[in-house]
Amino acid sequence: MTISMYALTVPVLARYLTNLDNMLAKAEGFVEERKIKPEVLGQARLAPDMLPLTFQVQSSTDRIKFLLARLTGRTPPSWEDTEVTIGDLRARVKKALDYVAEFSETDLAGVEEKTIVLKFRNEETSVNALEHALHNALPQIFFHITMAYALLRHNGVPIGKRDFTA
Repeated sequence: MTISMYALTVPVLARYLTNLDNMLAKAEGFVEERKIKPEVLGQARLAPDMLPLTFQVQSSTDRIKFLLARLTGRTPPSWEDTEVTIGDLRARVKKALDYVAEFSETDLAGVEEKTIVLKFRNEETSVNALEHALHNALPQIFFHITMAYALLRHNGVPIGKRDFTA
């Protein structure tokens, strides 16, 4: 059985972005109910040297847009990292959901064997698109969404595994 790059990306990314938005919606209600300043939860960390919730959401959405852009040869949209509140983060996730929705099966047809060029600092590396998606991009995306879940849960937002995997 073969699986298409579209099946590996667009529906999966849309599902987990939707789940992330739902978790952030619960966080928004949690903050309002407890009269917590809107920016406090955005700066939550599990450890002093860890980047905060705002970064976790920004990074997951950035990695999504870069993955899809690299696979299709499109220029990814540019989004400033200015989110502070949970509402700001939800707006960021909405932009990512809208971007993911722009891609069709046709857009991603046959890109599994494509070679893509990754640029890090001043170096370029050529990698197979399927390997990049499976071994780098998707794990990174899931890592940052998982960290967002963990930060929300750690801070008392009433979410559980079903909220992550719904």
